[in-house]
Amino acid sequence: MILVELYSKEDCHLCEVAKGALKKIRKLYPFELHEIMIQEGDEYFETMKERIPVIHINKEFAFQHRVPEQEFIKKLHSIVPIHNK
Repeated sequence: MILVELYSKEDCHLCEVAKGALKKIRKLYPFELHEIMIQEGDEYFETMKERIPVIHINKEFAFQHRVPEQEFIKKLHSIVPIHNK
């Protein structure tokens, strides 16, 4: 299964929007979704704090700030063929 990681932080409106988009897409194209909350002092905080939300697909950077749904779906298709029902 494809792994999607959402790097997020507290009180982040864009993070909530991104999570909503990912959940919507996941209903049609299944993938495992992990939300990783970062905060000051965490390993990734300094490199990601201005880019949140950051989305990785199978441990590779895919998007930041927003989840453009059609582009996200194209990336999923490029990783593994997805068959429509």
